[in-house]
Amino acid sequence: MKRFLQQLLDDALAELRRTGVPAPSHAGPCAVERTRDRRHGDFASNVALTLAKEAGLAPRELAQRIVAVLADDARLAQVVVAGPGFINFTLGPAAFQSVVPAILDAGEDYGRSGMGAGQAVQVEFVSANPTGPLHVGHGRGAAYGAAVADLLEAVGFRVHREYYVNDAGRQMDILAASVWLRYLELCGEKTAFPANGYQGDYVWDIAANLHREHADAFHVPGARVYADLPPDEPDGGDREAHVDALIARARELLGAQRYRTVFDAGLLTILADIRRDLEEFGVHYQEWFSERSLVEGGAVTRAVERLRAAGHTYERDGALWFRSSALGDTKDRVLVRENGRTTYFASDVAYHMNKRERGFERLIDVWGADHHGYVARVKAALGALGEDPACLDVLLVQFAILYRGGEKVRMSTRSGEFITLRELRREVGNDAARFFYVMRKCEQHLDFDLDLAKSESADNPVYYIQYAHARVCSVLKQRAEKGLERDEARGNANLDRLTEGHEQALLYTLSRYPEVVEAAAHGEEPHLLAHYLRELANDFHTYYNAHPFLVEDAGLRDVRLNLIVAVRQVLRNGLRLLGVSAPETM
Repeated sequence: MKRFLQQLLDDALAELRRTGVPAPSHAGPCAVERTRDRRHGDFASNVALTLAKEAGLAPRELAQRIVAVLADDARLAQVVVAGPGFINFTLGPAAFQSVVPAILDAGEDYGRSGMGAGQAVQVEFVSANPTGPLHVGHGRGAAYGAAVADLLEAVGFRVHREYYVNDAGRQMDILAASVWLRYLELCGEKTAFPANGYQGDYVWDIAANLHREHADAFHVPGARVYADLPPDEPDGGDREAHVDALIARARELLGAQRYRTVFDAGLLTILADIRRDLEEFGVHYQEWFSERSLVEGGAVTRAVERLRAAGHTYERDGALWFRSSALGDTKDRVLVRENGRTTYFASDVAYHMNKRERGFERLIDVWGADHHGYVARVKAALGALGEDPACLDVLLVQFAILYRGGEKVRMSTRSGEFITLRELRREVGNDAARFFYVMRKCEQHLDFDLDLAKSESADNPVYYIQYAHARVCSVLKQRAEKGLERDEARGNANLDRLTEGHEQALLYTLSRYPEVVEAAAHGEEPHLLAHYLRELANDFHTYYNAHPFLVEDAGLRDVRLNLIVAVRQVLRNGLRLLGVSAPETM
């Protein structure tokens, strides 16, 4: 609908220019929006207000001239100039009725567009440290990131989905030390497991596999492991020093090659588990990008040197610092520690430099809300590297809080007492999980009601939407069982018979779908589509309860069947973008 009106306005402005009337050209299509109150028309445009100054005319006068040369079209019932120069359009019944054959003809492509014009976009999401299974918090980032990527692709962007594997940092060393200590216990050694180690059962499983494959190849007496280590006291500083000393001792006693084997045993096992979990959740990537490849390939060093050469670094207390406070950050950040090791931040700089070097015009990072402090420093680094910081869009996803029986479900990552994404999927199913995760804006906290997600009621939004789809399928099955024909062409020839109030409401809602998809993609807001699908399902259920479809009158029957098949197609298209199935029976 919007494109049709935008084209009418474009043609009218071109006609004014052709006849010598002042009417400036403009970049992109004319602005057309749906009215909030349909008593003022269905759509409105402020094009006359935005172009009036350049035209040298009062906005209202320019609006009147535009309206005077608008092409006649049967889909227009009324066009009026309102207020200071708004152009309000009221569409006739034929305009909304035409949406039915448009949907039937386009099928799976209905709602897709070329808005993105092939721009290359990289969406990096989840990217959880491979130190343990994915938990329900990661699940929200997965569902949200996947939906954003699919929406962008639907409107014409070239989307590259990427998982950044943090396989070169301190947390991975803590995991390696944790696995090794559990392995030593299986070798008969008595160990004092560090409070800051990873304590989940999955660490035991990795250690057991390591022992089965390598027997005692990594066995070292416990006395040598713990000799002269800092105490593992409740004080945070001592505990950090203790685990760091354990890591150093593991490297020393195992040597580089054997330590790498232990390290990779944890990394590869957990990463394979994460891959499987996400694939079963319907989340797929074009690339799993290794942080270690940046370090070993020299990209981190090169990024640091680029910042140094551009005059954005300085040395203090033996460390190399980035002057990020001069570029919008709250304070300066360390790139290279006094011990010569680069920081996580240095790897982040190199990674974003690499993204731009690979040709991505737009970067979208989906991070947990606890990473909000990283946004300014990464944008500052991009600016210091000569890139436009605006190319990076960081979407912060708040944590999901589970409730069961009205009680909050507690979870903790390090202790191993957490609800995994896999457990959630087994309890409520992929469809409910994917849908519930995107029902709210990403920056809003999400209370995930497990009981509601499993209920088969109108209160459960995903069930309500899927039931609408299944109901259409049931009607079509009944038609076949009764031996009634469905003639799509005959139905389209009777579109003017869709005059009931419920039919008008459905037609209006169906016509909005392409706009909702574009708005959800442009704003990176999948919840807009989730809410729309619930609204469409509600309109359908109301129609279903009020009117029969398999009537004797063949023309009326076919047009109503065309209408509900169009509803089914839009439900299916929208659910697919959210990673939710559209069952035919329920």
